[in-house]
Amino acid sequence: MTTDVAGPAAAPAAAPESAPESAGGLDAGRPDPATLADRLRAIHASTARGDAPAVWIHLRPLADLLVDAATQQERADRGEHLPLLGVACAVKDNIDVAGTPTTAAHPPSAALADADAPAVARLRAAGAVVVGKVNMDQFATGLVGTRSPYGAVPSASSPDRVAGGRARARAPPSGSAWWTSPSGPTPRARAASRPRSTASSV
Repeated sequence: MTTDVAGPAAAPAAAPESAPESAGGLDAGRPDPATLADRLRAIHASTARGDAPAVWIHLRPLADLLVDAATQQERADRGEHLPLLGVACAVKDNIDVAGTPTTAAHPPSAALADADAPAVARLRAAGAVVVGKVNMDQFATGLVGTRSPYGAVPSASSPDRVAGGRARARAPPSGSAWWTSPSGPTPRARAASRPRSTASSV
């Protein structure tokens, strides 16, 4: 069960790193289990206060998130290598998360996913906690992230601007508490601000 929080000729290139390989740098500054639990609670609290308007399409219940966090910690305690332990993440709402509707920002098309998409399964396998599904341009057909019945997500750095990009909820409002990477927002997320009148894509 989920909480619907919004309205209706050179040398060959090296193979891409897997999530566990590429996330090795996250070990420094990783939140401990208590900190992660506090952040998950803060996400729900900030959403209830309306601090993150239009970011979430579906926010998973807090109880489920805390169970997931505890389960990942138990795996680590058993000696499993989990490069994304302590990291909470969100998934764009055209990617399946088991037990959560996938809408592509088109409520009439909502379908309950019975399995994780491969990318989501890899995140979980690496220790991440999937918090929920975030807003997007409907059917991923827009340019700056304002074409959604769930509204436009404000920029993380300038609330009078949109976050920009089709997956705009990657750059949530400052203070919304949902970004839980140990190192803070990525440069791409910080740079993803666009004036509300712009037509440029990220």
